[in-house]
Amino acid sequence: MMKIDILSIFPEMFDGVLGHSILKKAADKQAVNYQIVNFREYADNRHQTVDDYPYGGGAGMVLKPQPIFDAVEDLMQKAVSKKPRVILMCPQGERYSQRKAEELSKEDHLIFICGHYEGYDERIREHLITEEISIGDYVLTGGELGAMVVIDSVVRLLPGVLGSEESHIQDSFSTGLLEHPHYTRPADFRGMKVPDVLLSGNHRLIEEWRVKESLRRTHTRRPDLFEDIDLPDEHQKWLSEIKKQDE
Repeated sequence: MMKIDILSIFPEMFDGVLGHSILKKAADKQAVNYQIVNFREYADNRHQTVDDYPYGGGAGMVLKPQPIFDAVEDLMQKAVSKKPRVILMCPQGERYSQRKAEELSKEDHLIFICGHYEGYDERIREHLITEEISIGDYVLTGGELGAMVVIDSVVRLLPGVLGSEESHIQDSFSTGLLEHPHYTRPADFRGMKVPDVLLSGNHRLIEEWRVKESLRRTHTRRPDLFEDIDLPDEHQKWLSEIKKQDE
């Protein structure tokens, strides 16, 4: 079972997300255990203050190191597996990807730190965490929403969580490409018809169509993804044909 600890001063934000859909089913199946920790409870002052003014002046408040250090160290002492990965949600971090989700899904224990205010005391970055993650080049009010995104993408990859083990394998980015189009009943909706090949029952032709459409969609929408993909010769040929058709 994967253990996920979430440090936040707004723990109630996670109730709806973790209590529904795939994330709830994963917990019900005992594939994952969530614990939300309000690190304000670790503050060593009477008012449970977790932020302070930045040295040198400037706008905003900065999260103090003491409550977060104490909270993480307490969780580590209680950990039953190897040293957890401690993830700081931060717009300065590594841009999140499906590859990172697959990497994290193989871990036994993840600790997420969700910050607020202007930022974190730098000593948290330098001496406590294992990595920083950003879900995009923009700034959110806090790290909670980013942590929810990462947790969702990781948990759905855990064994037995999805109804079909092939579901996540065919997802966009799992193969390096964008996923092919999908269709369902009716075959003719207001004159808009499902491609004939999908109704043919010929699985080889259907798979070929799906690969070609995946290549086409990636070429049209995210051609940059091809820079990190080593396509088989046959797929390279199909991609060349797609590019010629677009010229």
